[in-house]
Amino acid sequence: MTTPPPAASASSPAATPHTPAGADLNLRQVTDLFMVQEQTIRRGGGTSAIARQHEKGRLTARERINLLLDGDHQDNAFAPFDPARFQELGIWAASGMYAEHGGAPAAGVVTGIGSVSGNRCMIIANDATVKAGAFFPMTCKKIIRAQTIAMMSRLPLVYLVDSAGVFLPLQEDVFPDTDDFGRIFRNNAVASAEGIPQIAAIMGFCVAGGGYLPVLCDTLLMTEGSGLYLAGPALVKAAIGQVTDDEELGGAKMHAQISGTIDFREKDDVACIQRLRSLMAKYPTHRGAKVLQELDDALQLMDRRVHEDIREAMSSDERDALEKHYRARYGELVSEEAMRERFAKLDRALNDSSEKPVPARPAADVYSIFTDKQGGQYDVRDLIATFVDAKLDNSKVPDFDEYKSEYGQSVICGYTKIGGLACGIVANQKKVSKSGKGQVQMGGVIYEESADKAARFIMDCNQRKVPIVFMHDTSGFMVGRESEQGGIIRSGAKMVNAMSNCVVPKIVLITGSSYGAGNYAMCGRAFDPYLTLAWPGSKCAVMGANQASGVLAMIEERSRERKGEKIDEATHAAILNAVKAGYNEQQDIRHGAARGWVDRIIEPHRTRDELITALESTVNWSYSKPFNVGVLQT
Repeated sequence: MTTPPPAASASSPAATPHTPAGADLNLRQVTDLFMVQEQTIRRGGGTSAIARQHEKGRLTARERINLLLDGDHQDNAFAPFDPARFQELGIWAASGMYAEHGGAPAAGVVTGIGSVSGNRCMIIANDATVKAGAFFPMTCKKIIRAQTIAMMSRLPLVYLVDSAGVFLPLQEDVFPDTDDFGRIFRNNAVASAEGIPQIAAIMGFCVAGGGYLPVLCDTLLMTEGSGLYLAGPALVKAAIGQVTDDEELGGAKMHAQISGTIDFREKDDVACIQRLRSLMAKYPTHRGAKVLQELDDALQLMDRRVHEDIREAMSSDERDALEKHYRARYGELVSEEAMRERFAKLDRALNDSSEKPVPARPAADVYSIFTDKQGGQYDVRDLIATFVDAKLDNSKVPDFDEYKSEYGQSVICGYTKIGGLACGIVANQKKVSKSGKGQVQMGGVIYEESADKAARFIMDCNQRKVPIVFMHDTSGFMVGRESEQGGIIRSGAKMVNAMSNCVVPKIVLITGSSYGAGNYAMCGRAFDPYLTLAWPGSKCAVMGANQASGVLAMIEERSRERKGEKIDEATHAAILNAVKAGYNEQQDIRHGAARGWVDRIIEPHRTRDELITALESTVNWSYSKPFNVGVLQT
């Protein structure tokens, strides 16, 4: 059993507002700061809560996930997982929130994508060290987000259940709405109807309305000492006067032998996880195997029908001769040996490591290329070169086919591969460029030609059926007389329309700023991104702090003046500084991540690994929906 790290202090980032990263820190330093804060969040309820969980003979959520996943087990389950093994999502959820209730690190639930017995899955595990796994408002939103991602890419869902149910002091914000508790059960039912596998393992208590989650799954496991019931002994006695105990109401033995609710009764967490892995091994491991199986089934059906036709149409002598001829000519296609060989070829193709692609530039170069300093510039192509594959015939050159490279240069678009996986990239260019008409264009600003180009590229990616990576570092769309007369609104609407109607996976990477309508056009949270990744120190808001602070300070000053207060220079400076500090906290990417607007804050030098893992998890994506954009302003 893993030894837990020290407990989080009351002033930890899990329970208090975020300290601004500081303008004097570079990207590497900000990244280190964020990673230290994540270490505290991963500790959940702290040493005492972990010890109480162990005293009950139960593992923590992260220890359970560590045993469940393929690959070597980590010595310390509270250390960060390699994203190739487990890409954790929403670790910053609820960070800085619910301080009056003691905080809820990671919203009391661990979610992420990992492989179990060869099958890539979405794993959702209640963290019983945080308020006994109770559901806070952000717990619901985080689980719903995980379910949504799984339903987008048809990932099997594995639930590790250990929860006391709704956190009652906040019940009005947990219980009723479309993004609250009930939506989780609705998603259970819809995912089941769509044929997405769901397995739940109860390894603690699962009470009240929360009991519906595991029972709505395909397969249900439960450990000895766990409880599954709508009302506990105390509530039953108060409601109907009946005296009973946990086992009689909802113990594993009762549900296995009397109610028949559970499918597998297991001794403890370890046995339960072993059973889970065994059950997951019985699913097809990848979509290609399913396609091959369908092909082999069709060939065998043809084989049977041919023989039936031969028997019906021929005499015995003729039949024997024709069957011999048929076997000699076609038998190798339908034999068991041929079937096995087809599967073996597919496995060899998928696992071939003879020519593993590498990037054209070292990953660590991101720290010297990127800048978010005011007035600073960088060429986004240089960033792209650190994570896309290099050309096979020249490892120093990125395999990036730039689309319309001489047109609309404030947005860079191109076709590429990342880890051998094809995708398109739409990226904000952060250096000054000049249009074909001689107009100087600022970095990070979307101009009308750039929006037109991006819209056309997005449509082509949908035609090709390849995922799109949107790289954000934008202050928004260009404004002013020339832009309005040039049709910036029309061009922007075209880009938003094409992006909104995508039928391919949309993966977002926020590297710098993501402001206003630029955030929308680059597939902001409202536009159904599959995953939203962000670098430490990045920002997301309706506009930058300098512009917003000036407007908000002016509004505050006029309000005070109407009340008769005189605003001198000192008061003006105090108001401006207070407003700016508040706005800086709100645009900090941790603020958005705490509210579920960002799925994962990543280390910049691991961007390639993170994108490969994200792209690999879309292997079962359904491209059956036609791509339509409706009316476009041209």
